[in-house]
Amino acid sequence: MNDKSMDEITSKIKFKQYEFSKHALDQSIIRDISVSEIEEAISENALIIEDYPNDKYGPSCLILGYTKNKRPLHIQCSYASRPLVKIIQYLLTNKAKYTFL
Repeated sequence: MNDKSMDEITSKIKFKQYEFSKHALDQSIIRDISVSEIEEAISENALIIEDYPNDKYGPSCLILGYTKNKRPLHIQCSYASRPLVKIIQYLLTNKAKYTFL
């Protein structure tokens, strides 16, 4: 993945060209993570920190971004090559490591 890939994902999020997996939707309710926080976190300041080109459900990546309130969110999403970027799951930060929700 490269900066162009992050720009493409950011653009799709900005123009509401995304969808949530059922798991991501369920966890957003349980963890009280709003759609606006996801949109804020996947912005021009977000970084792709891991790449999963061979993920079993299709190529995806892990993004680190921050909400306006400085809440760090790790978000796994599909590549922008799909018509809609799929938000697969969120991750919570636990000091030195993160855990999938």
